[in-house]
Amino acid sequence: FMRCYVIGDIHGCLDELRYLVEGLPLESGDRLVFLGDYVDRGPNSKGVLTYVLQLQQRDELELICLKGNHEDMFLSYLGLPGHHGDMFLYNGGYATLISYGVSSKQSSLDEITSQISPDHIDFLKNLRMYFVMEPFICVHAGINPSKPLAKQTDTDLLWIRDEFIHNPHRLPYTVIFGHTPRNTVLFDLPYKIGLDTGLVYGNKLSCLEIVDKVLYQIARGQKDVKRIAAADQWN
Repeated sequence: FMRCYVIGDIHGCLDELRYLVEGLPLESGDRLVFLGDYVDRGPNSKGVLTYVLQLQQRDELELICLKGNHEDMFLSYLGLPGHHGDMFLYNGGYATLISYGVSSKQSSLDEITSQISPDHIDFLKNLRMYFVMEPFICVHAGINPSKPLAKQTDTDLLWIRDEFIHNPHRLPYTVIFGHTPRNTVLFDLPYKIGLDTGLVYGNKLSCLEIVDKVLYQIARGQKDVKRIAAADQWN
């Protein structure tokens, strides 16, 4: 009997991510889904990617790692397929470079790339755009409510905000997404669940277990994971 834990935006906050995962009642066969935005803004983007790669090595867990707009900008900045690399440094990317030991904004692309281990770059390049596990679909930012799934663009899936959040959609799924920080988890059922609770801005990291419908949260700078029953949100 597999449980599935969906984790919101991390943004370089390694300590809270580690305490959260260590505080989950994980069993063999369980699945972890990351909604993207592992990097930028927070203190240890490199450490977050190293930790997620370590989790991938654990045979008893299934990891699904989605791409966030910050990973897409990072790839583009590194000269790899992605978008808006010119916006990377303005969106917290300099904190990511510092975590890799790149101390100067004047560093050349070769100097920067040489500091980033190839397995981190492979990880970034192989992230998924979305993941369906009925009746849910997990995606970083959301979906364009006026399009079927096959017509969604990378820009829709990685960047959309208000158009998605404020409108119902016709997809046959409840969309679980991150990207847009809020003080509390957004439950707008049956349409959507928003799990970005602004960890890097001093709020919380949120994780929803979707089989038993339990929310796990840790506040920035804390070690204790709070467990909150969420099943009544579906009634």
